[in-house]
Amino acid sequence: MLKNMFQFLPNLTTPSIPWLAAGVMLCLGSPGLQAQEVIELPSRDIHIEPEFEEAYRVGVVEGEPWEMFAKVEHVAFDERGNLYVFDDGGSRLFPSLRVLVFDPSGGFVREFGASGEGPGEFRHPDGYAVTRDGTTIVRDKDHLAYKVFDASGQFVRMVRSGAGTTERTVGGVTITVTVSTPIQVDPRGGAVYTIADEMSISDFGSNRTPVRIIARHGLDGEDARVDTVVKAWQPQRSDSPNGQHGALGVARPRTFEPQLLMALLPDGGIVYSDSSAYVLKIVAADGSGIVQTITRPVQPIPVTARIEREYKRVKEEQKAARRRCKGGGKSTSTSVRGDGVGRDPGLVQAFLESAEESGKVQPFYPEIPVLSRLQTTWDGRIWVMRQGERLLDDGPIDLLSSDGEYAGTYPAGASKMPDAFGPNGLAAYVECDEFDVPSVVVQRLSAGGR
Repeated sequence: MLKNMFQFLPNLTTPSIPWLAAGVMLCLGSPGLQAQEVIELPSRDIHIEPEFEEAYRVGVVEGEPWEMFAKVEHVAFDERGNLYVFDDGGSRLFPSLRVLVFDPSGGFVREFGASGEGPGEFRHPDGYAVTRDGTTIVRDKDHLAYKVFDASGQFVRMVRSGAGTTERTVGGVTITVTVSTPIQVDPRGGAVYTIADEMSISDFGSNRTPVRIIARHGLDGEDARVDTVVKAWQPQRSDSPNGQHGALGVARPRTFEPQLLMALLPDGGIVYSDSSAYVLKIVAADGSGIVQTITRPVQPIPVTARIEREYKRVKEEQKAARRRCKGGGKSTSTSVRGDGVGRDPGLVQAFLESAEESGKVQPFYPEIPVLSRLQTTWDGRIWVMRQGERLLDDGPIDLLSSDGEYAGTYPAGASKMPDAFGPNGLAAYVECDEFDVPSVVVQRLSAGGR
């Protein structure tokens, strides 16, 4: 058992890979970014203890239909403190989504949504969001559309999502294929954001790596207006050993490959991370570019042969104990959580998940990224979870303000990353009991965590 990876790893003070260091310098020191504010956080953790008070919990083994959950895919709050639970009672091939709403004391309010082909019905939902005014948005993969419901749960309209777009190039017509993550809602309303892997059909078979982007989908028309807000750094995969390429020649990701993590600030700004180093970039709410870069001298961990062996052993154990319930899982660099918040389950996760299900392990990235999850609270506090000392475990959580002020660190194990943040310090966690039955626990954070 790998009790502590730092027991046998060198004490690193500089990035271990020259091209990674160059990538970080490009982010921090290129001519276009020199005028931006760069903040370096202290290297030593200042430990603070989380102070949470349980408000209520919903979900039981036996009871009324509205209080028995099958598989909680997502949770969210509106500005009144109402909790929305997206529960899927179907299978992967035949989802059956319903949306349950609970008031700020945990009382049942309403339920809406059903499987089908009619207005307001879902065929294959794969993205979920709630705006601050209570508008519910569900992306339906099979219908290639966003389904929009008002605050009372009534179906309002459908917005075509434009999963693929056509643009004319010198060589003819090129179809751009986009694989999107679960959606994050714009706090200002009227739009959602996705992380996407983008590649044109003319690239298939060329062993090219998809481009990672953060895109804003405006929902004020019949078709979503998709604007690329961020073009993120993408690890090169052309040097993968043994020609490790996926279907249609798309270069496969490597185990521990840095994810593209993102979260939204209350004013509509974006905070994201796209490398294995501790580097956060904040994009202005008006989309004008990066206005601030936050760094911390915490180094990635080099992947050794011992770590590779331990990873394979741990993944085998997890595969044997795989559970249906979405809650209570570890926020690892290669797992796909139900909420997907701040994760990158595009082509990266699709390849890794399919490889794990087939019993295969992809080639390893040379180092383990520092960061594993990223979230923002209702009021704009940034929660940054680092990798744990034990392989694939959750690590400590750094609390930052949007202007780069370091508030302290919750020690590893002191707090989980919430599955949703709400107003007045509310935070929701999806949990599972020993029988794999999910429930949602709502707590109220102290002022420091908000």
